[in-house]
This record gives sequence, C-alpha cells and structure tokens, in this order.
Amino acid sequence: MKVILTEHVAPLGPAGTVVDVAPGYARNFLIPQGKALAATAGNLTRVEQLSKRQAVQVLKEKEAAQAQVARLAAVTLTIPQRVGEMERLYGSVTSAMIAEALAAQGFAIDRKQLELPEPIKRLGTYEITVRLAPEVKTQLKVEVVPEGS
Repeated sequence: MKVILTEHVAPLGPAGTVVDVAPGYARNFLIPQGKALAATAGNLTRVEQLSKRQAVQVLKEKEAAQAQVARLAAVTLTIPQRVGEMERLYGSVTSAMIAEALAAQGFAIDRKQLELPEPIKRLGTYEITVRLAPEVKTQLKVEVVPEGS
C-alpha cells in the first residue's frame, strides 16, 4: 500500500515521502497515529502545499537558531554540586539540570536538544553539543564545581 508520510518515521523516511508499506502497518499504525495518509491524488496535492509551508517555517527556525548560536557561544554554565571523595559527585549532572540552568539565563532550550552521551559524574569543564535545529549545532561549556565554592 502506498502512503504519504506526514512526519519523519525513522525506518521509512522524512515527511512528504511516498513509500510502499504493508497494508496492515499502514491501516493499524501509520494512518491512525497521523504519521501517514493514503497516497491519493488529493492527498498528494495537499502534502505538496504543506511541504512548501513547512520549508518556509524550517528556514525561519534555522535563521533563529543561527542567531542563538552566537549567544550560546558566549555562555559558560556553572553548576554547583555536592562532592564526595576523589571529586566524584553525589548524584550526577543531567541534561535536564543543564536545560534548567540555561532557562535561568533566558535560553529556551529543551533537554532533548542537548547531546549528553552520559550524565556528568565528576568535577570539571565539559563541552556539550546543543542541537538548535536539524542542521545547526553549537558547543556549550559547562563547568561543574563543588557546592559552596
């Protein structure tokens, strides 16, 4: 069965792509979840118009992300944490904590935009990648310091 993807589906492709899938997969998952539409002439026209609008929106988001890159490059986050022996933290610094610290400084960045391979468990300075848009990434400097210093 041919369907038009309305959003990115990892194994199939990006939004707006016409793909051939099993009828059960389309009927039971893709179409009810709103991830695809049946590939009819009317739906193809509608998706073309939608993709034009989305292209303009993506361009605006990319421009806004580029403007935010310069602001983020100048920021160094300092996160105080309780420390035990050998400079190991009690707990860890997670992407949610970093996003919260960024929000306190006026940045609207979701924790899912932070590419933190694993939680930070030691004192030090770390470079964290921030994905502002699909094609726009920047580095953020995070310093983890002992609490009360």
